[in-house]
Amino acid sequence: MTRRDRRPVEVRREEILAATVTLLDRIGPSAIRVADVARALEVSPALVFYHFGTKDALVADAFEHAVDRDLARLDRATARGSTPTERLRSVLRSYGPTGTALGWRLWIDAWALALREPTMRSVLRGMDQRWCAALREVVEDGVAAGAFACPDPAGTVTRVSALLDGLSVAALVYRTVSRAELRQWVAGAVASELGLEAPLDV
Repeated sequence: MTRRDRRPVEVRREEILAATVTLLDRIGPSAIRVADVARALEVSPALVFYHFGTKDALVADAFEHAVDRDLARLDRATARGSTPTERLRSVLRSYGPTGTALGWRLWIDAWALALREPTMRSVLRGMDQRWCAALREVVEDGVAAGAFACPDPAGTVTRVSALLDGLSVAALVYRTVSRAELRQWVAGAVASELGLEAPLDV
């Protein structure tokens, strides 16, 4: 075992997960190998297997790690801004390829895996529920403050979330939508849903 391999267990596990997330985003879950992760960290594959047991367990834990990372970013975005409009803008910018949320290729891969993998489906469902809850809280606070006119916050959140997901796929996979168009269409849809006179700058 090398000196790097003797780092504390918690630190080593965190580093392995972070490196795996980076590789998953770059080459995808079908191509990734434990040896690739080990090489990126300059450790032995045996160390990776020691922490995670199998490649499938490593990939599942890495996706969950990425979800936790993005949810922490969402929590920070939700807390930003002194007005409902500022908070809404911050939350929308934290999501999708137009904002600070990283690794959209990762999430698209995860959606495909979730069709047949219950663990992955559960992880992604949890992220979706947290995202929708955060957006709904901002919308409901804005309605209560008189900043938004929205008779059905739950329906609005569902439609906006689906629009963001669909346009993100179109922008990243099909490349039929530019990121400028994505921002423009999301801003217009949100303004319509919330009774705003002008689209948000997202």
